[in-house]
Formats: sequence, structure tokens, C-alpha cells
Amino acid sequence: MKKQSINREYNFPDADLYVQCLERIRYAERDIKDFVTYSFSTERLQAFKDLCQKFNDLPSDDEMLGEQMTFTENKKGNGEKLKVAIRGVMTRVAMKYNLRSGRYRKFGTAKMGDMSDPQLLFCGRRVVRVAKQLLPFLEETGLSQIHIDKVSETCAAFEDSINRKHDKVADRDIMVEVRTNLGNKMYQEFIVLCNIGKDIWVEKDPVKYEQYVVYESNNDQKKARKAKLAAAKK
Repeated sequence: MKKQSINREYNFPDADLYVQCLERIRYAERDIKDFVTYSFSTERLQAFKDLCQKFNDLPSDDEMLGEQMTFTENKKGNGEKLKVAIRGVMTRVAMKYNLRSGRYRKFGTAKMGDMSDPQLLFCGRRVVRVAKQLLPFLEETGLSQIHIDKVSETCAAFEDSINRKHDKVADRDIMVEVRTNLGNKMYQEFIVLCNIGKDIWVEKDPVKYEQYVVYESNNDQKKARKAKLAAAKK
């Protein structure tokens, strides 16, 4: 059964969540005597702060994507090297056999530029295998074991870079899940803290009450400011 993806419970960037959490934690530290009456202790507040730090220490998606792109570029480079090595063999094969001949086609290099990564890797291995079989007939073209070994070596390097690239893709997917899980836990505690803060100040101090109001976008903040200005003019 395919594992269900985890959805984020908040609608603003991770960096904004982190900053808003720290800001509300400072307010809660100021108001800790009132928070304690809601069984929100200093220990719980510290645990929330530690959770925020753990979240901040995670590599960002941009970092993970950057690493993935680096390994993708390396994979492409190794793929091009493999094509060059294969062409080094096939140019010599073409000197001996017609391009339409069965022996030439046996190498399976037609439309090599359009091949996917797995197809190119499979092609490289086939070139090595067939070139070894036909080497006695191709030595007069200058083909040697050195050329065949070159294809074999570039195949190995290409396969390794494919695997490494796939590993980085998987690492990024895992980190997205870890970050989402942690972010959701932060957001849940953030909302609890803000609800308590609003309840504390709702009838005592409108300014401090406002400090615990959660805005999930800049647009929400702009609407709130307009509403305040409109109320002040009345």
C-alpha cells in the first residue's frame, strides 16, 4: 500500500512559522504567570522553544534541491562521457561494417542521443559485450581492449552517478516529510499558545491581545491594518 503524503497544516513559509513562533514565545515568557494558570508551564514553553530550534536546524528544501541538482549535473556529465566512449568504438566499427549491416546494428547504438539513462547504460554494456566478441575482426580498424575498457569504465561511473542522484532525490523526499511533521507539531503548539494569550488579554489589553493574533499571510495583515484604521476614524 502506498504511503499517504503528509500535508502541511499551515499556509505560510517555514521561515515565517519559525519567526512567528519565537515572537510568541517571547510574549509568553513575559506573560508566563498567566500561562501557568492554563497548565502551560515554563517547562512546556522551553520544550516548544527546543522544538523550534530543532526545526531551524533542519536543512531547507533549497539546500536539498541544490545538492540534488549537483548530482543531476554530475550524472549528465558522466552520461556524455559514456556517449563519447561509445562513439570512439562505433566510429571504428563503421570503418569495417556498413551502418545497415547486422553486425553494426548488433551494437544497438541507433538514436543514442534520445536514450533515457537506463537505455544508455544498457547500450554501453551491450557495446562492451559485442565489441569483445568482434574484437578479432575489428583490430584492423584500430579498435583495442583499451577502447572497450574505456566504455566499461564510463558505464560504471555513469551507473554510480545515477544511483547517487536517486539517493539525493530520496533524501530530499524524506527531509520534506521530516520538516512537514516537525512544522505541524510546531504549528499546533503555536496555535495553543496564541489561543491562551488571546484569552488572557481579550478583556484586559487590546494591544497585548493583538500580539497573539495569528496572521497566515501578508494579505491578512494588510486587511487587519485597514480595519484598525477604519475603526480609528469612526
